[in-house]
Order: sequence, then structure tokens, then C-alpha cells
Amino acid sequence: MTTSLLDRLAALSATATREDAPAPSCEVLADRPDGTVVRSGRTVAKAHAPDGDPRALAARLRIAAHPLLHGILLPPLPVTAPDGYLTLTEEGRALTRWPYGSPAPPDDPDAAPWEDTARLLARLHRVDLRQLPGPVPPMRGPAKAARALARLRTAPVPSNGRASGHHAPLTAAGPLPAAAAAVERAWATLPPWARGEAPPPRTGTLCHGDLHLGQLIRHPAGDGPWLLIDIDDLGRGDGAWDLARPAAWFATGLLAPDLWTRFLAAYRAAGGPVVGPDGDPWPDLDLPARTLTVQTAALAIAKAATADRSLDEAETAFVDACARMTSPPQQLAPTGPGVG
Repeated sequence: MTTSLLDRLAALSATATREDAPAPSCEVLADRPDGTVVRSGRTVAKAHAPDGDPRALAARLRIAAHPLLHGILLPPLPVTAPDGYLTLTEEGRALTRWPYGSPAPPDDPDAAPWEDTARLLARLHRVDLRQLPGPVPPMRGPAKAARALARLRTAPVPSNGRASGHHAPLTAAGPLPAAAAAVERAWATLPPWARGEAPPPRTGTLCHGDLHLGQLIRHPAGDGPWLLIDIDDLGRGDGAWDLARPAAWFATGLLAPDLWTRFLAAYRAAGGPVVGPDGDPWPDLDLPARTLTVQTAALAIAKAATADRSLDEAETAFVDACARMTSPPQQLAPTGPGVG
């Protein structure tokens, strides 16, 4: 992150309780290539991905601010009066402003608000697209999956399972190239729409597009209701995508059956339209869950190669799931108690 960008974000997020009071100190909450977030007091400012589409983001911001999404999505704060929700840097990078909220525990699935998350998704999926300010852009989940594969293909070549630092496709021998090959084989089994190469067959649902535990906050911070954040991938598409990451965690053994059952039951009880009110949900969830499994494994391998390390246990579980997708019985969905 450049100093000039930090200065812009700090100025955008700075608030004061009195006109003569000093602005709160600036705290960097996240600094990644696809987004930087800075907090000052009760406000945060975000620099979105440099290659993002500001017009599509502006449409997503209008949706997040719409009354139909109140109590579901964290609404943006204006940055230009009276209702402009983004500004651009000299380089054309979009900046936005948001209320600060307290996040969900990122590394404690047992303490995560699974039922609240499911109810928020059910409400999101029931929003009538025809009543939203349009045009509603497409959900970007499949595009992110394709980006993960592109990142895998340009990761450093490892030597004996460790990264060599040479930026070229993962084609050398060793554990990481073998894992990358398993991911590529699983990717090849997915239909074009799941790889971001064609429109999805179902596009009638408002989707978050990148649902995970890091996309939840309490606002007001501390004891406020849970809300969904990060609308960069929001849009019309197949709502099963939003259930797919928890489903993939369950299928790979990283999410306990009782947590998955609680999540699914809460979604159904809240009238979530993506899966039926009872019975086996996997006919609707299997393909998106496979895609999110491949995406997660691809990113894990790319990060491991770049960091010159081996895969950890959770990352290995996703790679193993990719291998199962291309070996008889070519199964991802689990069987037995907890499936439905």
C-alpha cells in the first residue's frame, strides 16, 4: 500500500466527535492486492481492487443502500453529497466509506453465528430483483474461481515440494505440482458457467457471491445485529453459490455435521428458496460446492508455493477432495447422518 493511498483512506475514514477534536488514529484492518481497509474511530474506508469496474461497484453500492436490504447488508456511507457512495483516486481506483462493526471470530467455527448467517442469506435470496435499482450486475463468484485458477497457474515452480521463486507454471515434480495437477483435473470437470466462461443457468436470485465467516459483522459494534459486508461480488445469479462454501467445508470434513445441520435448518426455516424445505440438498449444492472446493484448493497451493511452504492440514483436505472428484466414485458430497 502506497503512502498516498493510505493518506486518502485515512482522510476518507476520519471522523471527530467535535469540530475542534482531533481525528482518531488510523488503523489498517486489511491490506491485500484486492482491497485495503483503514479504520478511524467508527468509520472505515476501503480501496477496492485496482482492476475493478467502478460502474458495477456503484450499482452494487446503490443496492446495498436500498431499503429492501436494510438489516441484511451493511449500508455504505456517502462520500459525496447527497447519495454518491464512491470516489476515485487519480489512478481510477474506487474508494468507499462504511460504518465500523465488530467481526465474527475468524478461526472458531464453533462460535460462528451459523444460524444468523443462514437467516441473512435466506432474506437476501428472497429480495425481488425487480424492485432494486438496476441494472443489477451478475454475481462474480464464478469469475473469482477462474481468477484462483489463473493465480495457481502463475505460482512459483517448487523444487522438492518447496517453492523455487521462479514464476512459471507448477510443472515440476513434487507434492505441490501433484496437488496442482489434481486441482486442474477437477477444474476440467466443471461446466463452463461454473468456470466463469458462460452465464449461469439460474440468474433469478440476489447473491452475495463470496460468503464466508469474514463477511459478517455486528453493527453497531459489540452487540448490534449481524450484517453481511463486502459487496464486491454481489449480483444476480444462482443462490446455491452462497451456500456452497459451508457445504464444501462440511463435505471435506472441516465443518462439523451438527454445525452444517444447524446452518441448513436455519436457512430452510427462514424460507430460503435455494434448496427445498426438506430432503437432500446436494442436488442443488453439489456443483457450486465442487467449484468452491477447487477454488479454495487452487488458492491454497498458490499461497503455499509463494510462501515456500507445504500445505497445512486444512489445505490438504481441499486438495484431497479435488482428487476424489476425478476418481471413482467421483464423489464430493458426504453420505450418512447430517447430509440433509
